[in-house]
Amino acid sequence: MSGDWTRRAALAGLLSGAASTALGFAPDTSLRPVPRPGGLYRRAVPDADTLIARAQLGGKVGFAVADSATGQMLETRQPLVGLPPASVAKAITALYALDALGGDYRFGTQLVAHGPVQNGVLAGDLTLVGGGDPTLDTDALAAMAQSLKSAGVREVRGAFHVFGGALPFEAGIDDSQPAYVGYNPAISGLNLNYNRVHFEWRRAGGDYTVSMDARSERYRPDVQFARMRIVPRDVPLFTYEDQGGRDSWTVARGALGNGGARWMPVRKPELYAGEVFQTFARAQGIVLTAPKVARRLARGTALVTHRSEPLTDILRGMLRYSTNITAEAVGMTATAARIGRAAPLRASAREMSSWAERGLGMSQVRFVDHSGLGDASRVRAADMVKALVAARGVRGLLKEHPIRDADRKVIADHPLDVRAKTGTLNFVSGLAGFLQAPDGSDLAFAIFAADMDRRGQLSRAERANPPGGRDWARRARNLQQDLLKRWGTVYGA
Repeated sequence: MSGDWTRRAALAGLLSGAASTALGFAPDTSLRPVPRPGGLYRRAVPDADTLIARAQLGGKVGFAVADSATGQMLETRQPLVGLPPASVAKAITALYALDALGGDYRFGTQLVAHGPVQNGVLAGDLTLVGGGDPTLDTDALAAMAQSLKSAGVREVRGAFHVFGGALPFEAGIDDSQPAYVGYNPAISGLNLNYNRVHFEWRRAGGDYTVSMDARSERYRPDVQFARMRIVPRDVPLFTYEDQGGRDSWTVARGALGNGGARWMPVRKPELYAGEVFQTFARAQGIVLTAPKVARRLARGTALVTHRSEPLTDILRGMLRYSTNITAEAVGMTATAARIGRAAPLRASAREMSSWAERGLGMSQVRFVDHSGLGDASRVRAADMVKALVAARGVRGLLKEHPIRDADRKVIADHPLDVRAKTGTLNFVSGLAGFLQAPDGSDLAFAIFAADMDRRGQLSRAERANPPGGRDWARRARNLQQDLLKRWGTVYGA
């Protein structure tokens, strides 16, 4: 797929539906594989049941693989069992956003003046207005501050406001996650640095120095809205308290070692962005009052507008790095475009579920978010393959998924070309995409595995690094690799 996927082209790809009939009646048990003529080596390939038994994952494993051109289902196992897709859901979110917004869509962030500017003086308030951009970073705010000065503003006599009402505020994506994980930040119409703040600590003699900053490629401004206090304890690792205008954290001294750094989630994204912009405005000689969150946006004149990269590029990055906040922001923005108003996260996810059934032919699909972080989402392997076949253009957004050996080392020059989206939660693993064999055969596939009983036994604290979780994930990924190798051999040269 080219980088210029317009809405019309997206719709054409989504509705191509080459395989709606072939995929519509996938059975609950495996189809008999249909190997192509020639070569006893194909018959020597372990069958799927053997590979699954060898993985010893427990729980349930479902998969489906089909010819991506004709939609003929080639092999399945429990294809109609709904399982959590994890981040594989982001592939559907990408299609949903492209359908609603178009590949050329750009998010906008503005500086709006509420009053006239005369002789370099704004005789009124200034508002930093978010447009839902999930990729806004510190460098962009620095550039906006410079542009404000270039527009002739030297002084702001009124108050400084921040507005994130383009999207409904969410304190986090999934409230079952540990409070301190950076992949579960708040969501707002005004986001900065993926709503993460950088926490760094260094040992200085018998004590520590700590810093919290909004670093990006060029700048590292310190922030005050988020504070970290070291507490003499071993557990818990972190605690969080909402102190009105501040994110207040504590960290266990016994876990710090000699030094280190990590990204912490931001729970007050508008104030975060406002404080960082205030810093850069001051560097330009423009002194602003402390930012205040505006609940409504008053009329005004846009003095500066920052535009994001095109949506297609944002989605490609989302699928490559699996950024949760990007998925939620683009999904919620797509819903607002579809229904004419912003909707809370869960309602937006339901709208995407309905669209997936109508637009992609999926059935009994349930999304509770757009990123796959919530484990209550359910997707059937046969439905995921149906979506991939109906919207084959999504292949151009998916990253290369190299074939690896049992030790997870990449096999150089392996003849199979795989483009796919991974998905991982504790005791949940998914992979879906396209596989091209050396003879040109092209397959669409989806693999979902989940041990929900084992996952359900975890405490909230254990979800950051559960006992046995890494080994389970390794075996799940090895199973995915084994199935890909099997299909490449049985259904391609």
